[in-house]
Amino acid sequence: MKNLLLLLPFLSTASLFAENGGGAREGNFMQTIIMIAIAIVFFYFILWRPERKRRKALEQKRGSMKKGDRATAMGIVGKIEEIRDTTVILSSVDGSKIEVLKMAISEVQGSGEAAPEQK
Repeated sequence: MKNLLLLLPFLSTASLFAENGGGAREGNFMQTIIMIAIAIVFFYFILWRPERKRRKALEQKRGSMKKGDRATAMGIVGKIEEIRDTTVILSSVDGSKIEVLKMAISEVQGSGEAAPEQK
């Protein structure tokens, strides 16, 4: 009961702010619309557009894969032995072969490209 009495002044002032005139409501509505538009533009240029470019470049690399290229799929690095409709067969260093989905391939290096530097 004592806690409720302490909150009473805050509850009464909240009702005062809610009873603004119609003109202020329109202004607040326009501010809200403008803020939503700014947020959408921000998300488009900072998140969606770069992600779409990255995804498009990765799809292009996946589409140009050929036998003999090095590919990385879920951390597994191997040489491409065979390309099927939806899967790729990778051969690892010890000669074992594994079949992975094309969508799981995160990086493709041509057979003539240098391997990435290891730290």
